[in-house]
Amino acid sequence: MASLDRKPTLVMGARGNVGRFVLRRLLDGDLPVRASARRPEPGSFPDGVEVFAADLTDPESLRPAFEGAGQVFLYSDRESVGGVVQTACAAGVERLVLLSSGSVIHPGSAGNPITERLRRIEDAYAAAGDVRVVPIRPLVLATNALSWAYLLRATGSLPLYQPDALTAPIHEQDVAAVACAALTGAVTPAVSGLLTGPDRMSQRDQVAAIGRAVGAHMPLKELSRDAALEQFSQFMPSEDAEAVLRFLDDAAAGNSPRACTVRDVLGRPAIGFDRWAADHVDDFR
Repeated sequence: MASLDRKPTLVMGARGNVGRFVLRRLLDGDLPVRASARRPEPGSFPDGVEVFAADLTDPESLRPAFEGAGQVFLYSDRESVGGVVQTACAAGVERLVLLSSGSVIHPGSAGNPITERLRRIEDAYAAAGDVRVVPIRPLVLATNALSWAYLLRATGSLPLYQPDALTAPIHEQDVAAVACAALTGAVTPAVSGLLTGPDRMSQRDQVAAIGRAVGAHMPLKELSRDAALEQFSQFMPSEDAEAVLRFLDDAAAGNSPRACTVRDVLGRPAIGFDRWAADHVDDFR
């Protein structure tokens, strides 16, 4: 039961893959909570939740959402740091829980342009003001596999680069659970540790797990590096596409780790990928 004098927690991006579970967990814990989205739509949030239209890049829109909040969950955005921290300090916010990336503390990702961009965001938040900033650092989000659903529908097969590269994808519900621990409890170094799932799995085995959950065969097509770079560059800048391929090359060399942060923070094992696949059956049908 929430204490009557506890300030509410603001969940920004509360319709996102992680934010919606942060919101749900706080509500299930009977904690005071409010939500925001850039363009809130009627019926998008649970009944009884106070909803704000707020954009990280627009400090004026943040003021009413931040006012009276004790802590805020938010996503990394390189354009917004100064305005967010200034507004948070003025509103008396005590803690910002920032969804960042495990690549920031993963040695194999050093120099990767996506990693360094996220590192600069973390550093900027840390240096920008008096409010406490707590980064949450998932290395490989299982939700990355949702992009495979589009490829399957578009091509009838799944073109993958380095299909046998091993990673330990983490369920978004575990990321949200660790974020909630950082929002509601005493902050320990563990909450900002490397977040992974319980097992390292190849992309090939992840596809097989999704196929078992859906009850369908999902044929693979192994891509050359040049073909993969062309494919990824359709959806992101070429520099970022190259960074993704470098990460997969490193994983193929055995350098993408499994960590115990979920167990250390939550006192239970991380959720496995088979469960993630079962939770997302409708996304692949």
